[in-house]
Amino acid sequence: MPEATPLRTNPPGAGTANHSVSWATGPRTGAERPHPLDNPVRAALTGPHAHFAERRGRILRYRPDVTPWLALPDDPDAQDWADVAALAGPGGSVTLTAFREPPPAEWEVVFQAEGVQLVSEADTAPDPETVVLGPADVPEMLDLVERTRPGPFLPRTVELGTYLGIRRAGILVAMAGERLHPPGWTEISGVCTDGSVRGQGLATRLVGAVAHGIRERGETPFLHAAASNTSAIRLYESIGFTLRRRTSFLSVTVPADSGPPADAETRGPGAGSLEHVGR
Repeated sequence: MPEATPLRTNPPGAGTANHSVSWATGPRTGAERPHPLDNPVRAALTGPHAHFAERRGRILRYRPDVTPWLALPDDPDAQDWADVAALAGPGGSVTLTAFREPPPAEWEVVFQAEGVQLVSEADTAPDPETVVLGPADVPEMLDLVERTRPGPFLPRTVELGTYLGIRRAGILVAMAGERLHPPGWTEISGVCTDGSVRGQGLATRLVGAVAHGIRERGETPFLHAAASNTSAIRLYESIGFTLRRRTSFLSVTVPADSGPPADAETRGPGAGSLEHVGR
């Protein structure tokens, strides 16, 4: 991947694109101030997206019909994993990023991959062909996602931020939008293009248009990609995105015989019971 020069240097302790997940960077020291993008799901659910959050103990997740991401604390212990199991339910799936510790040995790893986190300070422009997509467009959006497989997109994902699309002959053929929203930052996600119009630069235009909207409100765009998806990384680099850090993505299944934690009440207010943080 000669064009993707920022990816040639790994940060200390980072894995490489072709290796299985390393259990990532060690715990922070007490003097180190966490960056919102180091644990973007948690930063979003304790910030601008708090109204989408469900919480049990120290565990936060998006409501299941919005997006599958769940946030662990930086130092998860056995009680935290018990709370994850209680939230997801026996046999349920959990999707993680920015994790620092492996899941319990009895949990099945369904999917794991190395990824990259990219940020952009570049100026981009709106695109006159794009249209704003909303709840009424969700059936078409889900159909496009089914055809193109860009990653998780659920019936209420559109509520997370602005989604833009491009139609040809009245048919939605490409889209991109906003997902995670840590304070001061917004993630671009759901980037997909129907096979009939690939190679026409629609994804580049859409990412640029979404990024423009983010910067217009005084925030900074970022995004995630699989480290192996070199074509997407080249696209993002071509419009000004640069590597911030390497990360990992993990999906695990809760053991079928798991149950609610017996000592959840020891965590204090809100611990051990499901709490809907927002409406």
